[in-house]
Amino acid sequence: MNYPKAVSTSEWLAARKALLAQEKQLTRQRDAMNSARRRLPMVEVEKEYVFEGPEGPTRLLDLFEGRHQLIVYHFMFEPGDAPPGKGGEPYEEGCSGCSFIADNIGHLSHLHARYTSLVLVSRASFGKIAPFKARMGWNVPWYSSFGSDFNYDFHVTTDESIAPVEYNYQDRATLERKGESYHLSGEQPGVSVFLRDDGYRIYHTYSAYGRGMDILDGTYNWLDLTPFGRQEDWEDSPPGWPQTPTHGWLRHHDKYDQTNGKSRSCCSTSQQQPVSYP
Repeated sequence: MNYPKAVSTSEWLAARKALLAQEKQLTRQRDAMNSARRRLPMVEVEKEYVFEGPEGPTRLLDLFEGRHQLIVYHFMFEPGDAPPGKGGEPYEEGCSGCSFIADNIGHLSHLHARYTSLVLVSRASFGKIAPFKARMGWNVPWYSSFGSDFNYDFHVTTDESIAPVEYNYQDRATLERKGESYHLSGEQPGVSVFLRDDGYRIYHTYSAYGRGMDILDGTYNWLDLTPFGRQEDWEDSPPGWPQTPTHGWLRHHDKYDQTNGKSRSCCSTSQQQPVSYP
């Protein structure tokens, strides 16, 4: 295995300071981008969405839990049994990639202190969600959107028989041209943000997909600090660095010690294809 070049302390310090200048530039660019995001216009949500949760039917307004901001992570979890030709087994667990994101959610009290709620939403029935959530040991609220237009309206379930295909602000023709056919049908990952006023009006302010959610994954960001990085084959790394296919190494956190266990990566519940990084 190749390792980074060993140098003197003075050489290392010079290289580190050069990289620090790049890091500071990136930080300033990120601050400017976040400022632009805060200034995005918003769209009023006029449709009445109803979800299923631990207390039964729940409105979108209720997901705020009295706070002014709401973040929804669109968790990939199929609502029914696997389609013919894909094993035939029932989908009793959520996407391992989305589970990876959920594992990296911190204590919600910090978000609550900034008047912000965070929930997971999937199209799977709540009866499937509840036991999987218990198995994973998560405390974040999780609701089912099954039977509503919510997933289709926010482009995290693509089904041309219901709505024109759109994912990551790209239409079907664009996705096909880019070779991203795995986004053309089925469940897709994403995050959406909502704001409510002092009354009952709700506004959609932001949605992100693909690598737009990269910053949400603390494990990846920790790994980015290390010499080997994320160890995925899309990264620009020196020859000989350890690398595996994108997301191919991910498992549900209780499966890493199961050498024969199967685990679905993001998008595999629909197309059995790898995730593409644009």
